[in-house]
Amino acid sequence: MRTGSRIGSLLVLVWLVIGAIAAAQRGYFSGGDTSCASAATIAVTILAGPLNYVGVNPQIECELPQPSQ
Repeated sequence: MRTGSRIGSLLVLVWLVIGAIAAAQRGYFSGGDTSCASAATIAVTILAGPLNYVGVNPQIECELPQPSQ
């Protein structure tokens, strides 16, 4: 059972590394201000992993509520 969990952990790690590479190739890590939408897009791109290379291009739109005055 331990071998199965090691293989599973390795697969998840490789999946996330591929997603991070895809996000870097799209220029998501290169400076600028970070908004809710850009942070969410980076996270979803990393979670999509290798699916980025078969046409998945996740984009997230979000707006944070403004504080009352």
